[in-house]
Amino acid sequence: QVQLVESGGGLVQPGGSLGLSCAASGSIFRIYAMAWYRQAPGKQRELVATITDSGSTLYGDSVKGRFTISRDNAKNTIYLHMNSLKPEDTAVYYCNADVRPTGWGPRHNDYWGQGTQVTVSS
Repeated sequence: QVQLVESGGGLVQPGGSLGLSCAASGSIFRIYAMAWYRQAPGKQRELVATITDSGSTLYGDSVKGRFTISRDNAKNTIYLHMNSLKPEDTAVYYCNADVRPTGWGPRHNDYWGQGTQVTVSS
């Protein structure tokens, strides 16, 4: 089994910064792309940023230039550094990973973390 555990959420004032991390653990053979999604109350889950195992990144339009995704393959961990936060960034942030577990089975499997709350408010 594979687990994703997010940490780093909290309350921050508009214009502030916050960092999130997500560590993958368990029966992992290989991790392909990893990503951050978010879901605000009453809204659909949306892509924030994604990073491949080679380091290529892609950002959602609403966070381009403000958020940075990074990855430490040795630690099976991704990070999200968020700058210039706005009230509309308030959401539960979820980590996602495309993982090939050890043993037999599909090469690509989708895993999600439990989510961490980010609240941007004065």
